[in-house]
Amino acid sequence: MSWLKAFKSDKGKAVRYAPPPGPPPNLNAPPEWKPAPEASHTLGRYADATDDEYKAAERFCAQHPPEPPRLLPSHVVERIDAEGCRAWQIEYPLTPRFCGTISNVGDGKGSLGVVKISTEDGCQDVSLLSDLPILAGLYDIQGKLGVYYEVKILRMDGLIAIGSACRPYPQWRLPGWNRLSAGLHLDDLRKFFEDPDGGRDYACDPPLSRIAMGDTVGFGYAFALGTVFFTHNGVRLPDAFTGVYLPRERHDVYAAIGVEGRCEFEVNFGGDVFRWKEGNEWAWRVEGHVGTLAGGRGGADDELPTYEELRGHRSF
Repeated sequence: MSWLKAFKSDKGKAVRYAPPPGPPPNLNAPPEWKPAPEASHTLGRYADATDDEYKAAERFCAQHPPEPPRLLPSHVVERIDAEGCRAWQIEYPLTPRFCGTISNVGDGKGSLGVVKISTEDGCQDVSLLSDLPILAGLYDIQGKLGVYYEVKILRMDGLIAIGSACRPYPQWRLPGWNRLSAGLHLDDLRKFFEDPDGGRDYACDPPLSRIAMGDTVGFGYAFALGTVFFTHNGVRLPDAFTGVYLPRERHDVYAAIGVEGRCEFEVNFGGDVFRWKEGNEWAWRVEGHVGTLAGGRGGADDELPTYEELRGHRSF
């Protein structure tokens, strides 16, 4: 057969190629969490918790698995609808380690739109959590970029740490030290994620050297890649951790502020103007995500009735 006849006889046949080696890639898979690139420190720069407290926290986490994400009660969703970001508060911890006061929005002195917290010299390491999640697994993100809140430092004779945590979290441990928790510790300016040791230096340019009175530090979480980042006086710092709290639908994540010693600070969930300007945009505010289902608002009381409930109300 000539080359012309061979060409004509092959014309119209499907051309087949060998498949590429290896399993097909999962294009929908979330990014995997990887440790931050900075070197990890074995010890803290200034002070470390005791071994007994570390072991107690490990036992606590082993005995108490993370809570699954939940729908909020309808009255809470209605409060978010009415008050917006001002609905978020800081829970008063049920532990004698906390020595101080918490004035939430609507509690008189806290009515300006921020939560005011003051602690005394005898306050030991303790984590204060928000009463509502800032990242809620069962609720739709509504096209938002992420969530954000800020802390303004008025006094820090001890230690303040800003971050996030899933419940239950050992109250005597600072944010970032244990399971599903991230934190930036403002005494040594090291970042932590599930790191019970000395944390990692925060690689910034210019370097973040100290926190002064009047400074504002913010915590942000970007939905796209599961990224935790922080801000300082309105400037977004490099990403701290990526690939955390994923898949998002599995987690309810709460704001977590750690404190020790005599301190005074304000927590702003959006009831007042953020220093980081982008945080004031709808795309970063906690309301509009938490408490909002894909088809609109929804609380635990708004779930669809079961088949048995429908059957019992059926008229023949």
